Amino acid sequence: MIATKLTLILLAALLYLVGTGYWFIWLGPDLLSTGTTEAIFSAFTGTCAWMLITFGLVIHIIKTARPT
Repeated sequence: MIATKLTLILLAALLYLVGTGYWFIWLGPDLLSTGTTEAIFSAFTGTCAWMLITFGLVIHIIKTARPT
């Protein structure tokens, strides 16, 4: 049970870090350098989605650490 939970936590952390790196190192700058309206809107939407995912992850970690 502990090994399964640890594996899932590490997998989630790895996926989050890979997704963050992919967005901020490759896809986000590529969209901004294109300069079209659709690309800039997509970059803005992707950044907002990343911020929402990060905020939800932080709230989840806080609620898990301190249950009410």
